Amino acid sequence: MQRGARKREASGKAVIGVIADTHGLLRPEAVAALASVDLIVHAGDIGSAAILAELGAIAPTVAVRGNNDRDAWAASIPEIVTTEVAGSRLYLIHDLKMLAGDPADLGVDVIISGHSHRPSVERRPGVLLLNPGSAGPRRFSLPIAVARLTLGPAGPRAEIVELAVTASPPRRARVTGRPGLDGTGVGGAVSPP
Repeated sequence: MQRGARKREASGKAVIGVIADTHGLLRPEAVAALASVDLIVHAGDIGSAAILAELGAIAPTVAVRGNNDRDAWAASIPEIVTTEVAGSRLYLIHDLKMLAGDPADLGVDVIISGHSHRPSVERRPGVLLLNPGSAGPRRFSLPIAVARLTLGPAGPRAEIVELAVTASPPRRARVTGRPGLDGTGVGGAVSPP
């Protein structure tokens, strides 16, 4: 934890870096945006244990399992976490639609979710809903983003941090084991000359 983080902690304030939907890709822009936070929260669809290890090198990290975190490495990651930071109660869940009932009835200050890849900050009576969007592979035309959540005596405040991603990362090749449409074993169709 850096010096500024220790000062915030002593004053009852905390800055939480919130990330979701990395799907195995931790961009350097996301790492830079999370620098100097007191805690990192990953709202699921992590992609690998290596992502959590890299985040843990930046700050203590709390994570929930997403619907795509199905391999053995993710078995011990809970689907829901409730924790208290700087006097605020946080509720973490990957898919907000899986939440039963009214979010205000949970008795928490902030609900953090992912899944939709759409960054949003919504204040409802008694609760702040925060979705940082996706920091992983781009989906459709949605932004690549993380969030910063500031907790303290004045209550929770959140901001979406859109990442200036200069180029798309290389796509991972998928091998299906099926021959190409023309029977050559090469993906795609080959037009006759």
